[in-house]
Amino acid sequence: MGIKKTVSVLGLGRMGSALAKALVEEGYEVTVWNRTPKVLENTRSVATPEEAFKSDVVVTCLPTYDVQQPLLTNEIKTLVNLTSGTPEQARRTAQWAKDNGVEYVDGVIMAVPQQIRTPQARIFFSGNENHHVLQAFGEPVYVGEDAGLAALHDLALLGIMWATFGGYLQAVALMGSEGIKPEQFTPMAMSWLNEMSTLLPEMGAVTQTRDYETDVSALDINVSGLRLLTEANEEQGLDATIPKALHDLFERAQRNGHGNHSIASVIEEIRK
Repeated sequence: MGIKKTVSVLGLGRMGSALAKALVEEGYEVTVWNRTPKVLENTRSVATPEEAFKSDVVVTCLPTYDVQQPLLTNEIKTLVNLTSGTPEQARRTAQWAKDNGVEYVDGVIMAVPQQIRTPQARIFFSGNENHHVLQAFGEPVYVGEDAGLAALHDLALLGIMWATFGGYLQAVALMGSEGIKPEQFTPMAMSWLNEMSTLLPEMGAVTQTRDYETDVSALDINVSGLRLLTEANEEQGLDATIPKALHDLFERAQRNGHGNHSIASVIEEIRK
């Protein structure tokens, strides 16, 4: 096996520290930089980003693009950007890299720090089709040439997660208002979610054909159900922001002629 390249990691929060440790365990020579100096075992800590740029590869895991962008210079040879942001931010950074002769890989980490170096850590990446350091972190998944696609996948999946968590917490609060504990209710919720997830492929297909005719559950019925859910939460003294937001979205689709159509028709309002 050939000598592995030197790698610098910029940003030593929980995730950045986990990435640096993973690179060390994979046998890389690792340099680290953090705005607040931090010592990490078996790495070389430097005082400035410019010193870190001497490595063959620079991995950034910084809080925001606003923090990252002022640090970047054409002294970087290869930039593996794991800073969370929007697709447009990733594309602008990719264009900067192209203009400055810097090899660029844009990635997002679909994991918590404790999962790094396990199969559960999926690293979506786009732009450059392959980069060896990503394999040190988990399972690399290439999603396309457009540098913004990794961020797009990241936010789409997180959107599902946040909506699910929000719905679950709303349900726990609703059940708890009558003294029903999560351990009594959660197994039922998990079974329900598993059943509902089987409907996603068909729903996704319908959003492409835009044939929203249904004989199962029309939007009218679901608007009424969301109204009842909102009222029930309010009656129990709870905040009803989540169900009310869904009700208002579904009701808008209903007013625009989708009352007899399937729930999938709501995407027409979202697309607007």
